[in-house]
Amino acid sequence: MKIGFFGPAGTFTEEAASTLEGELVSYDTIPEVFEAVHVGDVSVGVVPIENSIEGSVGVTLDLLAHQYLLKIKGEIILPISHNLLINSDGELKDVKVVYSHYQPLSQCRMFLEKMGVRTQATRSTAEAAEMIKNKKNAAAIGTRRAASLYGLKIAAEDIQDHENNMTRFVVIGLHDHAPTGKDKTSVVLCLSKDRPGGLYDIMGEFASENINLTKIESRPSKEKLGSYIFFVDLEGHHNDLKIMNVINSIRSKVGYIKILGSYPQEGDD
Repeated sequence: MKIGFFGPAGTFTEEAASTLEGELVSYDTIPEVFEAVHVGDVSVGVVPIENSIEGSVGVTLDLLAHQYLLKIKGEIILPISHNLLINSDGELKDVKVVYSHYQPLSQCRMFLEKMGVRTQATRSTAEAAEMIKNKKNAAAIGTRRAASLYGLKIAAEDIQDHENNMTRFVVIGLHDHAPTGKDKTSVVLCLSKDRPGGLYDIMGEFASENINLTKIESRPSKEKLGSYIFFVDLEGHHNDLKIMNVINSIRSKVGYIKILGSYPQEGDD
């Protein structure tokens, strides 16, 4: 099985993808991973969808909602530990600039402010690690694997501002997962019209069937200012009778509803 992931090698997404069995194939962007799964170049793809500190990854949500008919068939929750990497013969005191993806730079803000350094955003943590290979006055925020791949040393460990830093990745494929008994379903919906209590009525349908909602998030619909769609994660599989009943009952109350997939639930959200 070929597994596409948002690369390059040495990123947290590669670490998440490596928990699956198969040949890993790196892609430069999240849309490229979706397209590779869509055309069959890879069997599944692994992309980030949510970080406990920075929130959701908008491009992943938008591609699922608007552009592809792919399904979420799995989730991988990974603890995120950021490390400061420097050249093998460099010294921490000489660092003047730190490179990394914008999210790690944000997640390590207090540490970087204490260092008194400039920051420079890159496309990925792995790209940052590769950039500093021959720079003694530069550092990168990256993974242990990136340090190993590019011959760097770890000058400081666990430099993130918050200890409970987790990233949720989703496994996307042409089909979702069969019921396991402990599942989660992701859907996206929009109201048929903006009216008082519209969202309340929809959420009430889930409550009436005692279906636990683990996430509700709004994003712009991309149609007009002030128009939103809602991403909802709920416990259970879309083939469960009570979930089928709720989805059928709310179809008349929404402009549209799209099941993004059902998959085994990992950990406690």
